[in-house]
Amino acid sequence: MTIRTLILATTLGLATLSPLAHATQPATASSMAMLTDGEVRKIDPSAGKVTIKHGPIQHLDMPGMTMVFTAKDKALLDKVKVGDKIRFMVSHEDGKMLVTEIQPAS
Repeated sequence: MTIRTLILATTLGLATLSPLAHATQPATASSMAMLTDGEVRKIDPSAGKVTIKHGPIQHLDMPGMTMVFTAKDKALLDKVKVGDKIRFMVSHEDGKMLVTEIQPAS
């Protein structure tokens, strides 16, 4: 084995391990979903949908707007009524914007 081959093998080995090192790191606060301020505008419990006028959703790089979200669990919608000021968590899964948590605004 030549020096060049040894260096190449070592470099490739390190490059392969690098993504694994990141996979075992705990999530930081900046990489976790954050709560967003909003106001409930409409609720469709049978469809599991809620319309929210919201501020910027920082972790999804989305500006403030009014939009329809799907509740990950329809029971979340039992906690709110139209006009409520809320803080909510949203994730983007399988092409859908899912509300995963709703809290009253403080």
